[in-house]
Amino acid sequence: MSTQSEFDFKFYEFEKKHKNKPFLRQPFGDKWEEYTWGETGQMARKLASGLKTLGLKPNSHIGLISKNCREWVIADLAIMMAGYISVPFFATLTGKELENLLEFGDVDALFVGKIEHWNEIKSYIPKIPIIGFPTYKGHSNIDRGHSWFDFIDKFEPLTNPHVPKLKDTWTIIFTSGTTGNPKGVVLSYRANEATELISLNTNPLKIDYDGNNHFFSYLPMNHIAERIVVEFTAFRFGGTISFVETLDTFGANLASVQPTVFFAVPRIWTKFQMGILSKFSQKKLDFFLSIPIVNSLLKKALTKKLGLSKARAKVSGAAPMLTDQREWFRKLEINIVNGYGMTENCAISNQLGDNIWDRPGSVGIPQEGVSIKIDSKNDEIMMKGTFLMEGYYKDPKATKLTLVDGWLYTGDQGYIDKDGFLYITGRVKDNFKTSKGKFIEPLTLEYYFGKYNEFEQICIVGLGNPQPILLVFLSEIGLNMDKEIFKKKFSEELININSKLEPYKKISTIVLVNEAWTTENGLVTPTLKVKRPMIDKKYSVNYMKWHESPGSIIWE
Repeated sequence: MSTQSEFDFKFYEFEKKHKNKPFLRQPFGDKWEEYTWGETGQMARKLASGLKTLGLKPNSHIGLISKNCREWVIADLAIMMAGYISVPFFATLTGKELENLLEFGDVDALFVGKIEHWNEIKSYIPKIPIIGFPTYKGHSNIDRGHSWFDFIDKFEPLTNPHVPKLKDTWTIIFTSGTTGNPKGVVLSYRANEATELISLNTNPLKIDYDGNNHFFSYLPMNHIAERIVVEFTAFRFGGTISFVETLDTFGANLASVQPTVFFAVPRIWTKFQMGILSKFSQKKLDFFLSIPIVNSLLKKALTKKLGLSKARAKVSGAAPMLTDQREWFRKLEINIVNGYGMTENCAISNQLGDNIWDRPGSVGIPQEGVSIKIDSKNDEIMMKGTFLMEGYYKDPKATKLTLVDGWLYTGDQGYIDKDGFLYITGRVKDNFKTSKGKFIEPLTLEYYFGKYNEFEQICIVGLGNPQPILLVFLSEIGLNMDKEIFKKKFSEELININSKLEPYKKISTIVLVNEAWTTENGLVTPTLKVKRPMIDKKYSVNYMKWHESPGSIIWE
């Protein structure tokens, strides 16, 4: 890591050193188009020259709304080269949401790319310069502003790109808003550069320092973890980034790429698990794994089918991954490290690594340069380190509540064991009070149900109810199960789980909802975390009725 006052941007080294090596790979059906490091640099430099002709003030905010694609990375490079500040958005924002964030974020120009709903949002975009990415199959044609190649080809490559100071603002990232309105997290180049530690000390991503790395990009690139783990790790250490074409081609694209680093949220790992169990029952899988020769062949076949045969590092993050699920994958020799972090600390808090297998539920020890302690008032986790945000954009009140004397109040609850290992027990804002006046921590109760392959999505609710209840959306395995057999099994499982709980925590009812929680219906964030307030809004009118139902297992 640089000890100088200027940001040490390694991209410029690889732009020359790996000039003819592939960097950005975009799928079109069975074909992949590749941009080399040299081609990427030239396009970004031309684009940066073009941005500087738009009459923008120094440190202007440049917006970016698009699904992941090669142009996203090129635009992000150009914004840095031109000396501006990137303000990326989730590609699923509605027109009104985007309008509000453009105004609040003081966005001066906007890149618009791989989105389906351009015609629905374009009237909400103010009269600012727009640069449209090339049109992708199934996505909207951007019929306003500058077109990608026409704009780029007008300009010569920028020969002297901007060199930011470590104290300068790198980006403003609006959070996904699991518990309320999005807030603009202001991150400096200093925080960005400090994240290099994750690869230079324990190297949990198993990065090859000679550039033999292959990343697979599909989670939203405006999310801090994707930006650090994929985009900036590639900038720093070289390699290639391959993108997914569509949701439908995800599996085929991943199997084709076989990346060396794979990062996913728990819901993706659940999809993988359900896919395997749809081919083999757990009983049959256990039998095959008990036969030495078959065991080895089966693991290799499954890992290759998933697209993970070359993955030196498999990472889960953005939401808690249940210990039972990690242990399930471990039996297939798919060892998943569980990350813990948030936008406010550049996704860096604790060390990723294999040192927590003997400590179920722990997210590990603090990363180098990080201090962690627990607030005695409500067990809130607090952290301090170089990775911290500067604050929330234009929100001094929220900043003052979140950053106190250099400590970040994370909003997570937990505890630290005698050896310094951190355990997360829930979110402060997720806790709710029953009608008996008792507080419920949903995450601690949800852990009891994470081992069931019949469940794909779960959420403990019950604000104002006498007892909590569990909402479940079933997996394919659960949906294909006979209802009476299901009812008998989970009535017994619920009795068993409740026998371990204090009286006020006992779950009165398991409710099987008939609709998956998706970004489209607003019940999960773009990184697939459950939006508990929205779950309450949708279902709370039925909580008491379900609680008072004579049966403990009911279908919505």
